Amino acid sequence: MLTFVETDGCFADGIAAATGCTLGHRTLRHIDHGKSAAVFVDTQNRLAIWIHPAPEARQLAASSLPDAKSRWHAQLEAYQVLSNMDLFVAQEVILNLSVHDLVSRPGIRVTCAVCGEEIINGREVISGGQPLCRHCAGEAYFQVKCDSAWLADPAVISPDERILSQIGG
Repeated sequence: MLTFVETDGCFADGIAAATGCTLGHRTLRHIDHGKSAAVFVDTQNRLAIWIHPAPEARQLAASSLPDAKSRWHAQLEAYQVLSNMDLFVAQEVILNLSVHDLVSRPGIRVTCAVCGEEIINGREVISGGQPLCRHCAGEAYFQVKCDSAWLADPAVISPDERILSQIGG
C-alpha cells in the first residue's frame, strides 16, 4: 500500500501508525493541502481510495450527545459509536501521477556529474546525457548562504552548534 496524507502533524502520524506506511519505507507521501484526508493506493491493482471526514461529522457528534461536558468530550464519545458511514466519505479516485515513477527504482544509485553527490532511487535528472541531482539541475528548494564560515574553518563553529543557536537550542 502507498498512502498520501494531505496534512502534516498528528494526523499523518495516526495514518502511519494505523497503516504501517512510513516515509522511511517510501510508502507514505505528504501532499500538503492542509486537509485531514488521505488517499490509500493498492500498488498491485492501482485501486485508489480517498477518505476524509464527513463534513457533518462534528455536528452529528455534538447533537448525538448534547449533555457532554464539552464539544471535545461529545466527539470523543460519539466517534466511538457512530458508523463509519456517518464519520467518513470514501471515494474511488484516479491518481494524476504515476505510482511507478514515485516508487521508481529502489536501490539504484548514480553520482551527480556536477557536485559528485550520490542520488538514489531514480531521482536524477538527465541533462546533456549526464545525471544531475535536482539541486544542480536547477530544482533546488534552498540556497547556500555565502557567510557559512564553518564550512571553511570547522574550528569556528560546527554546523550543529550554528543550527541550534539559530533555533534557540
